Amino acid sequence: MGNFAANEGLSIFVILVWLGINAFLFVHFYMAFLIDRYYYTRVILGHALSWARAPAACLNFNCMLILLPVCRNLLSFLRGSIQCCSRTAARQLDRNLTFHKLVAYMIAFHTAIHIIAHLFNFERFMDSQLMINSSYLPYVLSQIGNNDNRSYLNPIRTNETNPTIVMFTSIAGLTGVVITLALILIITSSMEVIRRSYFEVFWYTHHLFIVFFIGLVLHGVGRIVRGQTLESVKVHHPIECHSQFETWGQNGTNCPEPLFAGNAPMTWKWVVGPMFLYVCERLVRFYRSQQKVVITKVVMHPSKTLELQMKKKGFKMEVGQYVFIQCPSISQLEWHPFTLTSAPEEDHLSVHVRIVGDWTQALYKACGGDKTVVLDAWTLPKMAVDGPFGTASEDVFRYEVVMLVGAGIGVTPFASVLKSVWYKHVQENKNVFTKKIYFYWLCPETQAFEWFADLLQSLERQMTDKNMSDFLSYNIYLTRWKDAEAAHLRVQYEAEDDPITGLKQKTRYGKPNWDNEFTAIATQHPGSKVGVFLCGPTALATALGKQCHSHTESGAEFIFNKENF
Repeated sequence: MGNFAANEGLSIFVILVWLGINAFLFVHFYMAFLIDRYYYTRVILGHALSWARAPAACLNFNCMLILLPVCRNLLSFLRGSIQCCSRTAARQLDRNLTFHKLVAYMIAFHTAIHIIAHLFNFERFMDSQLMINSSYLPYVLSQIGNNDNRSYLNPIRTNETNPTIVMFTSIAGLTGVVITLALILIITSSMEVIRRSYFEVFWYTHHLFIVFFIGLVLHGVGRIVRGQTLESVKVHHPIECHSQFETWGQNGTNCPEPLFAGNAPMTWKWVVGPMFLYVCERLVRFYRSQQKVVITKVVMHPSKTLELQMKKKGFKMEVGQYVFIQCPSISQLEWHPFTLTSAPEEDHLSVHVRIVGDWTQALYKACGGDKTVVLDAWTLPKMAVDGPFGTASEDVFRYEVVMLVGAGIGVTPFASVLKSVWYKHVQENKNVFTKKIYFYWLCPETQAFEWFADLLQSLERQMTDKNMSDFLSYNIYLTRWKDAEAAHLRVQYEAEDDPITGLKQKTRYGKPNWDNEFTAIATQHPGSKVGVFLCGPTALATALGKQCHSHTESGAEFIFNKENF
């Protein structure tokens, strides 16, 4: 329970607070429309009024939150500011996209309730106009304001129409349809299968959020939800006067005709702050995207991995950070995230790009990856770089014992970490808090090891020369192989150096037994806080998260950190 609380305690607390605020707003606004001021509105609509307004309040709250987790510069600033005070709080900012998705699901949930309730409301508004009967209170209420049209309760002003026409001709109805369509497209295109296979679809449809927020702000301008004015309630109390509706406003009666007014739009008050912050965020991104970036080196590694080394004036980074890259010659709008594989000590920034989609394939061709001749520097495409932005890997050197787990191209954040380790020891930096690093790399094919093997070989030699072989333990696993490769590797296995990586440490086959690995590390470092850092698939994250919760041998505490971008 201690490890679980250390890893998940604050996250669960934040989620519970968020759910609690949603529940409070729902109940509060549900009850707010049960007061006397809305008595006559409920005569027509019943409790569907409250069922429409309660989720609307929750929508305002969640639409206020939805933009904040994607303000990358704001999050990086907050991460750096609170890092010195609370590492646990800083780690919560690494789960920004998870929270963004949860808020989106909550918006979808309350939107569904809001729409269903208003479908009932429009139907009942229409029915009260069609039921032509002066002894029927909903009909009488619907006729109020027919002469001067200033004080009315029923937004459907005639019985010669239908709810569908009203939906597409009123501000509330039209903006509601636009908002709903935008939300459906945004959520459906965000599904994992579409985002991974058709990133451009996800990218472009996600920008419908602009249409969504414009529609959201305008949605309440029509003021279709109306109630009795406060002044009218004082002279016409609905509980006492509703039974006397046939004599309202006549001489000798104590009940004048009630006056009605719509509620002022409130949504803009909820979302104006986050919208302003997001506009500032986009301005900062635009400014940084205009700064000159020079490609200094292009390397095509095996396993379809492209390495770009670039220089940008004033660029400063920390280990494990990432940047967004745009290539205007490919697309003026698309920005893609890539982890920096360079170290802070180097005079350039580098990224490794796996060629898996249309955009990366176009970048590969633009950089001459499909040509046998070396391109001149001036023929290389122009690039724009936004960042760097903070990630969980920034905290690596804040732990005395560290586990780094990379899967496939997910090793890139740890390239930066391991390079920085190499530079720190070359420069004999005595301020390194970390005393032990366990590095695990899981790869499905032998070619993927090649681009990273040079770095590992340099580190291996460096640690041996300085009698620090115990500082870095690396475990490389080949998770898939062909029969021909297996036969060759069997023959070469007795060689001094590994036939795949060229390292002294032999490559292992299959997948790690994580239970044994965690037990061994906990036993080796009793009472230590062990930072576990992963860049890899969700299934592996789930497995490592469970291991971090369950292993408490010798008082060790495992803190789980995962890359999210």
